[in-house]
Amino acid sequence: MLQVVLATANPAKALEMAALLDGCLELLPRPPWLPDVIEDGATVEENAHLKATAVAMATGLPAIADDTVMEVASLGGAPGLRSGRYAGEKASDAENVAKVLAELAGVAAPRREARVRTVALLRYPDGRRMFNEGVTLGRIAERPYGDSGFGYDTVFVPDEGDGRTLGQMTPQEKAALYCRGRAFRGLAARLNVVA
Repeated sequence: MLQVVLATANPAKALEMAALLDGCLELLPRPPWLPDVIEDGATVEENAHLKATAVAMATGLPAIADDTVMEVASLGGAPGLRSGRYAGEKASDAENVAKVLAELAGVAAPRREARVRTVALLRYPDGRRMFNEGVTLGRIAERPYGDSGFGYDTVFVPDEGDGRTLGQMTPQEKAALYCRGRAFRGLAARLNVVA
């Protein structure tokens, strides 16, 4: 089984990725001595590539990374590439959610459409790379619901769901509908394994 280093420093995301790839790859944790990677790419794919490349070069092993963005139509696609730091460089998930909700105050449900996109990328030390994108369409709730997940999970209601936010779903329910699950399952399929 291929040994791959997780590029994420986010413990919640690492757990989610490990569950999605269980049995497909031998996942190694990101070394704690690695510095944060500056995500200054112009696209979701570039940011995933920056993270995976930094970890692959530092460890000499293949690395797997993702970048996920939420794009709200009535906010002109924001928060977009700034999804993880929308309310500021050191903003918490709650602060980012609060900023999106404040900007959508008074916006009616039909105009609260959003999509979440993930690019999952595997980067080998020799420069080869493989990636896959997953997309989930939905809308932004008027207030947070649920207490599971992270990021914008408590306000994102997937169109394919039953009206609950991702934050109200079990990890298995979320993985079936969410773009990160789709991106990693697609990447695993391209590696000729089943996630």
